[in-house]
Amino acid sequence: MKLSVIIVNYNVKYFVAQCLLSLRKALQGVEAEVFVVDNHSRDDSVNYLRPLFPEVNYISCPHNLGFSRANNIAIRQAQGEYILLLNPDTVVGETSVREVIDFMDQHPKAGGAGVRMMTPRGKDAMESRRALPSPKVAFLKMCGYSKRYYMSHLPWDQPGRIEIMSGAFCMLRHEAVRETGLLDEDFFMYGEDIDLSYRLLKKGWENWYVPARILHYKGESTRKTSFRYVHVFYDAMLIFFRKHYSHLSFWLSIPVKAAILLKAAIALVGVQAKKLRKSLGFPVRHKTRMPRFLLLGGDEAVTRCRRMLENFGMEVTTEITATDKETCMVFDTDAYSYDEIFHTAAEHQDDNISVGIYYPASNQLITPGEIIQ
Repeated sequence: MKLSVIIVNYNVKYFVAQCLLSLRKALQGVEAEVFVVDNHSRDDSVNYLRPLFPEVNYISCPHNLGFSRANNIAIRQAQGEYILLLNPDTVVGETSVREVIDFMDQHPKAGGAGVRMMTPRGKDAMESRRALPSPKVAFLKMCGYSKRYYMSHLPWDQPGRIEIMSGAFCMLRHEAVRETGLLDEDFFMYGEDIDLSYRLLKKGWENWYVPARILHYKGESTRKTSFRYVHVFYDAMLIFFRKHYSHLSFWLSIPVKAAILLKAAIALVGVQAKKLRKSLGFPVRHKTRMPRFLLLGGDEAVTRCRRMLENFGMEVTTEITATDKETCMVFDTDAYSYDEIFHTAAEHQDDNISVGIYYPASNQLITPGEIIQ
């Protein structure tokens, strides 16, 4: 078995379905197995997905075990030479998985590899390449100086050695995982990818960035404005710091811990302020307005998609014009490959656009902010 793909799901069945559809194309010609680990979702995810993707191995957890524990359950069953940890809110290109596998085959010291992630706005996601958040680097990032953390000196179109891989798409050599160990289950969600990347480096393995494109609807599987998110995210930062930098003197550790706690406090104040405004009846201002939709694809698909959008009161346009209003470019998957979608979106990254994908078979449209069907 060449590859084992693991996707952890929690109440995002439509994004998982989109991810699996793209995987079907990406894994053609690859001996692979796919696991979906459901973390006790409340949206009947497994019953929805199973008839659509009978080839997938489903694992239903009795409780929400967190990202690390759920992945580890599948890793223990995985038979692949490589293991791909993949977020449910990602779309992979037809060639992206094979490109990373070929790279790993040619670089036997590569313990893991990440990819060129694209945001829903067509831009390169900065977290595609990251440096180790040492106390100095982490402190500078939290103070607004992030070039070192995001390894901005590296070119986007060439492979490069990095220190930290993103858990959104993390290709791991199974041999390296056996030597280094599974994901640390002290991390419920967030930080486990940083910890594993660092442990791989400590064992002498290399972490790489490969410029194979994927789309990442970052944050669609989490609610980043919730109290729970703030608590879990910043707690993960403290766990990592205590685990790997507890040897530092008390005085050296103070600035980093203080910065983490301060950022958490500011985030919590923002969450509580928004809730208070809402409870008092004040209008909640939204950063974005409903976009216009530019439909790209076959005549029949465009007609059906237009009818669906207009039934929901959405504005449909025929071109991208200079305006402050966002245009969602909707791609018909019967007319465009995923690689073509990524390429076209990247060409328009400066035009205030976002990426939507329309599936004629299900008459379903998935955008960064809406699922319409």
